[in-house]
Amino acid sequence: MKSKTKVLITLISSLLIFSFGMFRILTESLSSTPLFVAYIFVMAGLIGAVANGLILRKGRMN
Repeated sequence: MKSKTKVLITLISSLLIFSFGMFRILTESLSSTPLFVAYIFVMAGLIGAVANGLILRKGRMN
């Protein structure tokens, strides 16, 4: 698997984690997931998305 494909997969995964956490925070409909875990998902997803976005952009520049 190419490096670019790996970065795209992890970028999409990070965005899904971020969106799941934001969904839980905004709607409060998933009572099985504690709010603390939702905040962790948002932080981890955001950090992962930014990091992978930077890696992907750096790869396109070279």
